[in-house]
Amino acid sequence: MEIILSIAIGVMTACGVWLILRPRTYQVIIGLSLLSYAVNLFIFGVGGVKTNVPPILSDDVAISTLTDPVPQALVLTAIVIGFATTALFLVVLLASRGLTGTDHVDGRDERK
Repeated sequence: MEIILSIAIGVMTACGVWLILRPRTYQVIIGLSLLSYAVNLFIFGVGGVKTNVPPILSDDVAISTLTDPVPQALVLTAIVIGFATTALFLVVLLASRGLTGTDHVDGRDERK
């Protein structure tokens, strides 16, 4: 399980960095989203998710067998904030494209 998660995080990070280096604004936004998802998976994976353990603390369950809820809360918060910032980036992208007529990051247009 850890190997598959590591490969997924690596592929998402590589794709995100590649998209961030592209000249179009939309590709940069998608790259930032992929990087944030990779970081979320990393935090979730480091949190030590355990299976076949009851999530509720009772008298017959040792505290050391429970999963730490803090990484899960951090990832949930990061997903909500990431969604809001992606929506803001898309609005800025549309406004910038409307004002400049191009969606290049550096303002150049290959048609000219």
